Amino acid sequence: MNKEEFLKELDASLKRLSLEERQDILQDYEEYFEIGLDKGKTEQEISEALGNPKQISKELLASYHLGQVEETTSAGNVMRAVWAVIGLGFFNIVIVLGPFIALLGVVIAGWASAIGFILAPLGVLLNLILGSFQLFDLFFALGLCGIGIFIAMGMFVATSALIKGFIRYLKFNVSLVKGGLKHG
Repeated sequence: MNKEEFLKELDASLKRLSLEERQDILQDYEEYFEIGLDKGKTEQEISEALGNPKQISKELLASYHLGQVEETTSAGNVMRAVWAVIGLGFFNIVIVLGPFIALLGVVIAGWASAIGFILAPLGVLLNLILGSFQLFDLFFALGLCGIGIFIAMGMFVATSALIKGFIRYLKFNVSLVKGGLKHG
């Protein structure tokens, strides 16, 4: 594959990035070709040394989306980063998607229980309407509401910590896929 074919395929694989981002990346790879040509290598040798443009674009997209998550942690950015890392290889479906679904389940269950406890006093209103109100129900519901508030505070901290930890896990995974961990 020559320089033009390599850059064209890389550009096509990076369509999800902004034009400015793509131009920066393509300029870097043009410089790799220039440096290689100055060292007496052929375009074919340089493109083989650089690797498959589609795999390069997957790695670049994963790194880009992980950077976006660090910049602005939102549900959309986290999902894009997860899918970009999964796209690095078939094995990542198990390694990334499994823990992501498990953590998502824990977070959803925690928040659902917090909201359920916080809304417990609404049950007292229902009992009042149905005519089976007892004073014990009111105090019990208020106690549950208080517990729900504590659970919500804990879930706020836990959700933040889980997101940060999962982002570190995604970065670790990307570094493994890109060529292993650097020792030393």
